[in-house]
Amino acid sequence: MKIIELIEGEIPVIEQRGDYAIVAITKHGVEMARDLAQKFPGTDLYYMSKFERGDEEARGIQLFSNSVRMLFPALWPAYKGLIIIISLGAVIRMIAPLLEDKKKDPGVVVVDDRGENVISVLSGHLGGANELAREVAAVMGARPIITTASDVQKTIPVDLFGRRFGWEWDSAEKLTPVSASVVNEERVAVINESGERDWWMHDTPMPPSIKEYATIAEAKADQPQAALVVSHRLLTPEEQSILDNGVLYRPKVIVLGMGCNRGTSAEEIEAVIKETLDELQFSIKSVKALATIELKKDEAGLIAVCEKYGWPFVWYSPEELNQVEISDPSDTVFKFTGAYGVSEPAVKLYTGADELVLTKKKSGNTTISVGLMPHHEEERA
Repeated sequence: MKIIELIEGEIPVIEQRGDYAIVAITKHGVEMARDLAQKFPGTDLYYMSKFERGDEEARGIQLFSNSVRMLFPALWPAYKGLIIIISLGAVIRMIAPLLEDKKKDPGVVVVDDRGENVISVLSGHLGGANELAREVAAVMGARPIITTASDVQKTIPVDLFGRRFGWEWDSAEKLTPVSASVVNEERVAVINESGERDWWMHDTPMPPSIKEYATIAEAKADQPQAALVVSHRLLTPEEQSILDNGVLYRPKVIVLGMGCNRGTSAEEIEAVIKETLDELQFSIKSVKALATIELKKDEAGLIAVCEKYGWPFVWYSPEELNQVEISDPSDTVFKFTGAYGVSEPAVKLYTGADELVLTKKKSGNTTISVGLMPHHEEERA
């Protein structure tokens, strides 16, 4: 594992992948930072090498040694925002020499070491720190601290929309023009097909310029000037025009249930997943988790695929799986695993849904089931 050696007077070499950097230097801070990085897409995590766990390389975490102060000159121009889990006073002293212009400086938010407060420190409006503080606080269950007097257009931050739920945009191409449409109060359509429903964060009603629609077709008929589309589906050619000035977000709603023969390769497992999602016309970016039986918790192929895509790897005991009603109980599967099914009941347990999109498909050495998190069902609202 390569460690960034910080040297006075030298700007270190970093690997910038996401839009936001998370920085931590204490034991508690590192715990919170690792959890936040898992839940908040588009972030790069940096912490001190003395807290190395051994999984940093696989997770893309960058370790550094010596004073964190010497890391900031590299982060400053590289990221849109910095999420710093260090005391506020220390952060102010460290970033003071880097301050240039509110139009250029990144948004900076500071999180206290107990994870109770998320403070918007710098570039609240133009740098997006106010919205970043709200989104980070929502993920952490903390209190956002916003001090700018005029904070409040109270609208949708297009680049951070749904970030606290793990939503990620399909393409950054239209972020800027759609953001302009939102800020300029043009007619903006929000089509939320499958993501979480409580995405409006403000204590005031949505402005009349923003209108929700149930379907893309319904929105297109109204001819909005911009659109925010939240869907796990691959859009049809007829629907694509909504993205002429629109951003497509991928909510984490797809749950994969899998069983496989011992020793099945990661390549075969990944190929089956991709083939299945293509058949369903679903985006792999919307996969939330992969679930299986406890017997497979050490299955190398399943673990490798989950690590590659950053999916939580969940398993259930045979007793838990057998409590779920399934379409085709198998005595053969029970003989070898103690459960009458694996992929189907695993998905049903994770999602809480009675019906699956794909009940069960056998392919090569694998069996796969697919379900959706039921955010839009009335009883789960």
